Amino acid sequence: MIKKKYTLVLGASPNPERYGNMVARRLHNAGKPFILVGIKSGQIAGVNIEKLSNLKKYDNIDTVTLYLSPKNQSAYEDYILSIKPRRIIFNPGTENPKFMNRAQNKGIVVLKACTLVMLASNTFD
Repeated sequence: MIKKKYTLVLGASPNPERYGNMVARRLHNAGKPFILVGIKSGQIAGVNIEKLSNLKKYDNIDTVTLYLSPKNQSAYEDYILSIKPRRIIFNPGTENPKFMNRAQNKGIVVLKACTLVMLASNTFD
């Protein structure tokens, strides 16, 4: 049996005007499984937002899409690398050359891209 591969949205927000919320709704509409992690609790498209402070060890993450500024990423870099995603998408404003190099050195694909645009143009897979 093939395990589902999830997208972890790091920086999800219950505020519908935030990009971390918009991308969760787009993933839901596209039928792509996702996990939400953020500072504020809530739900998006029926999926609970997990607290950043209670990060779980997931073993089925294909993609991490970042919605945290570079200064807010540092506390989560080791965690992200430990879950061994296939790729990390650095959305506009989240680019972090030091972390990007660390991830690439671990064999993780690094993209400077916009997950919303990728979903809209069918280039997300």
